[in-house]
Amino acid sequence: MTFADDAIAWYDQNARDLPWRQPTTSAWGVLVSEVMLQQTPVVRVEPAWHSWMARWPTPAALADDPPSEAIRMWGRLGYPRRAMRLHACAVAIVERHGGVVPDDLVQLLALPGVGTYTGRAVATFAYGQRHPVVDTNVRRVVCRAVQGKPDAGPATTSADLTAMAELLPPEDARAARASIAFMELGAIVCTARAPRCTICPFEEVCAWRRTGQDLPAGPSRKPQRYAGTDRQVRGLLLEVLRHATAPVPRQRLDLVWPDEVQRARALAGLVDDGLVEPLGANDFVLAGDGPSL
Repeated sequence: MTFADDAIAWYDQNARDLPWRQPTTSAWGVLVSEVMLQQTPVVRVEPAWHSWMARWPTPAALADDPPSEAIRMWGRLGYPRRAMRLHACAVAIVERHGGVVPDDLVQLLALPGVGTYTGRAVATFAYGQRHPVVDTNVRRVVCRAVQGKPDAGPATTSADLTAMAELLPPEDARAARASIAFMELGAIVCTARAPRCTICPFEEVCAWRRTGQDLPAGPSRKPQRYAGTDRQVRGLLLEVLRHATAPVPRQRLDLVWPDEVQRARALAGLVDDGLVEPLGANDFVLAGDGPSL
């Protein structure tokens, strides 16, 4: 038995029943899930994914709406630029690929907002291809089980892709299943601070367990502060604009946060990111709404 065989056997018995893993889920559904899951936990993504797919079951459906609707539907998932990227991606898929999410990795990587991880994830999980799909969870599993270290580095490197590729079975379909199995292990068993080693399929062969090392004291990285940050102010400003049925005057936005300098900086950032458009000097709308509101 190999690491991949053990991971697949464990996954077949223990995988979470997530909607984007269903055989009937389209490649578009997989792509939407991968973008939503960036920096956002599954428990928050699942209801948002269902709502999104009910409204826009295809790239063409989303491309037909203005980007402001994508921002509105994104709600409070956070990092709303992801909504803009998904909209731009949908438009590109319609224009370049006739509304069908491409199965070619090079073409996937050429789509707006699709990076190394997302492109490989869609090619693997939607189309069953053999690619190393490496996120934080996968890096941690490989680092511990194979390399004998308690934690992986802060970012994915080409060495991480190579290490994962060497663990994959040669057959495309089985390699794709191994990829999702490693990811699931890292998400619910080989976790960062409280690994559940006694139920891990790699318990007897894990190189890190054999070293007898403990995890480093303290969190592997500091949790990001939210309260009082520009991110919080941006979210409050967007909340007003998402529910607006007419251009929002600056005076209304001034009410959401008392610090004038921070509020102005957050609003300017939203404009710079293309999420918000100014109308004249003192009115604002979501991107794509324009004067039609």
